[in-house]
Order: sequence, then C-alpha cells, then structure tokens
Amino acid sequence: MSEAEERFTRHEFALPDVGEGLTEAEIVTWRVAVGDAVNVNDILVEIETAKSVVELPSPYAGVVDAILVEEGVTVPVGTPVIAIADPSSGAHGSVAADPEPVPDREPTLVGYGARTSGPRRRRKVPAHVGTVVQLRSGADEHSERRVRVKPPVRKLAKDLGIDVADVPASGPVVTRADVEAYAASRVAQHGTEIETQQSEAADNLPAEHSGDLRVPVRGVRKAMAMAMTRSILETPQATVWLTLDVSRTLELLDRLQHERAFDGIRLTPTVIIAKAVCLALRHTPTLNSQWLDTSDGDAELLMHESVNLGFAVATERGLIVPNIKGADRLSLRELAGAIDRLTSTGRDGRTQPADQTGGSFTITNIGTLGVDAGTPILNPGESGILAVGAIERRPWVAEDDTVVPRWVTTLALSFDHRVADGATATRFLTDVADLLRDPATALVY
Repeated sequence: MSEAEERFTRHEFALPDVGEGLTEAEIVTWRVAVGDAVNVNDILVEIETAKSVVELPSPYAGVVDAILVEEGVTVPVGTPVIAIADPSSGAHGSVAADPEPVPDREPTLVGYGARTSGPRRRRKVPAHVGTVVQLRSGADEHSERRVRVKPPVRKLAKDLGIDVADVPASGPVVTRADVEAYAASRVAQHGTEIETQQSEAADNLPAEHSGDLRVPVRGVRKAMAMAMTRSILETPQATVWLTLDVSRTLELLDRLQHERAFDGIRLTPTVIIAKAVCLALRHTPTLNSQWLDTSDGDAELLMHESVNLGFAVATERGLIVPNIKGADRLSLRELAGAIDRLTSTGRDGRTQPADQTGGSFTITNIGTLGVDAGTPILNPGESGILAVGAIERRPWVAEDDTVVPRWVTTLALSFDHRVADGATATRFLTDVADLLRDPATALVY
C-alpha cells in the first residue's frame, strides 16, 4: 500500500433503518454536493420512509467524495448512499478544503442530539429547500442549472412525471403553481399524458383517454393505504354517534386565552377534547388497550399503562398519525404545547418515525374540513378513534324548551368490537360529551 493510500480513507454511509423495521426509503433531497466539507451530525440528505420525511445526519467528518444514489430513487436499508473522504487525506482530488475538527462524540441518527456549532464551509441550503442540478454536456462544454424547490413541490412534480429542473420558475424557488402550469402546458401542447407516467399499453389508448395519468402510490400514502386495509380486514369495527352543545367549552377557551399562564400557547377546541378523552379513558380503560392473538389460539388484552394519544394529520404525502406519549400525565398547558408541535411538524412532513409508533388511542378532527361527522377507521393496533365534526352555531332546544343559538358539534367513536361492546363505547362517548358540555365536570375525575 502506498503512502497516499494509507493517508486516504473513504467511508461509505449506508441507508440506516430510521424506524421500527422499515425496509426501504426514497432519496428526496441531497443537502450536500461532491466537494462539500461536512462535520459529524451535519444533515446530508432528506429521505422519505413509509412514515415521514427524515433528515439523516453524517456519522463522519470529511469531504463528500461521491453521491451514490440520485434523488427520486428508492433503495433498501443498508444500501450505500454517499461516500465521505477522511480529512487527513491528501491523495484524493475532490478534497477541496480542510474540514472542521471532528467533535469528540458519537454520531446521532435521525436528527436527535446535539449538533456541531460554528461556521460551516459547505454550501448553505435553506431548511426544507432542496436544489436540483441539471447537467448539460457537449463535446466542448459543460454547464449546470440550479433550481431551488421544496420537497412537497418536488413530490408533486415527480407524481406528474415532470423533471423539476425543466420547470420555469416564476421566482427564486419553483412553486406548486409553476409545476401545475408546466404540466398543463405539456398536456395542451402534446395532447397526451406526461411521458414518465405512460405505460407501454397506454400508447394504444383511444384519444379520449389521452389525458389520463398513472400516479405511483408509495411512501407515506402507500403505508396509509396498507394500514387502513389491514385495519378493516382484521378488526370488527362499530361506530356510535352523539351530537352535543359545546358552548361552555368555547367559553372556557376564550377565558383561558386571556390567562397569563397560557401566554404564547395556542389553544383550540382540540386541546379540551384531548383532555376530555384522557379523563374519560380512566372510566373505560379497555378502549386504551390492544387485542392480541396468542400462539395457542386464545387472545389477550394488552392494557396500556398510559395514554399515547394520536392525532390524524393530513399531509401532502398522505395521512400520518403521530402521537403524544403519556398525554394523560400532561397539564392542559403542556398538552396544548405538545399538540401544536406535533401537528405543525406533521403538516411540514418532519414527524420522526418514533412519534408515529406506540399510539394507544386516536383523535381525528374532520371538522376542520367543514364536515359534520364521519365514520373513522381504527389505527391498526388501537381499540378506539374519536372523530370530531365541525363546531357550528345552530338552533338548540334548551332545558326550558326554548330554542336558542348554541355552538354544536357531533362526535363519532369507532371501536374494536372484540375489545368493547356497545355499552362500554357509549359510556366513554357520554363521558367525553359531559366534559365538553360542562368542562367543570373534570373536577370530579
């Protein structure tokens, strides 16, 4: 081995399992390029798993020697995706600058733990914004065009079979409107579906089908579809409904908004509903359990010690259900902060896989979509899910038989009929309703 080879070390970073048993992930956005200097825990790439978009930090310090997997490609766990050259090497041509010293700590996966502070010599890419590099080469020239684009817009372009580098940007960042306008112009010009979405059979379709698209289902949306199918096939589900007056809950929220203890805290009806669910589960703990089939043909109920409360969040990639661990042990203020953080990161596609496992009960607020109610499907492994309809001003018959305007909503509880019967489900739903009709009832729990 030559002296140069001894000085040069090339580390290949393989795609890790960032969740519980995930087998593959798609490379969404590279945050570094060949020649960039990186430190331990610097973000290298964004990947999309079946659960969410995850940022992968570097386990090595050095200089990016090669990008081994292109954006948009799905690879199995364990596949090398990037090569990083050791900073002590002087033998490799891509080492353009001395990187910062390696911190004396272990690398951290999936974005947790402390990160290196101080100046970085690698190119700066704004958070949540990727860069597409379109290379054009000829006999005597080589040029490139760099396009900034957010991951949801990149996903839209990919689903439509469009190379986002071809999309004319109306500003410094390619927007959803830019992609949609480009897609419309292609259909108008060519009178056919986008080329990358065609199958060989589509070439012979009649003209009236020329605008049809075949959109691949993968990632979060595919995982959602499989989970819902599994839930319906494996679990006998039933639903009970209840319409109620929640005016006092809204009055309470209005008062709390002016309390100093809730300064800077976003309070919504979902916060009070979540607290009511946690309290009601004390009376009906079987709805916070899981049905388990045993190897001998019998069954057991796994009674959860705490309430890991999930919230269905609609994202551009599909439905996810992150959960708050030990929600029943949190104060109202703590619960409000946790819900706000969870839903915000969920909508941004930044929920970590660990936050999407271990849930024990779920709330889905379909009222934000403007509908009165619905029949929710259980999250696999859970025994109950509560759907909350729109809260609207409606005429209501009061106790003295007068008709008055009140704030009204409808609750729908779907439950595992193996775990609970109708009486148990009704008792739980009634408890939640009583707490929302009069939040002061919580004092007796």
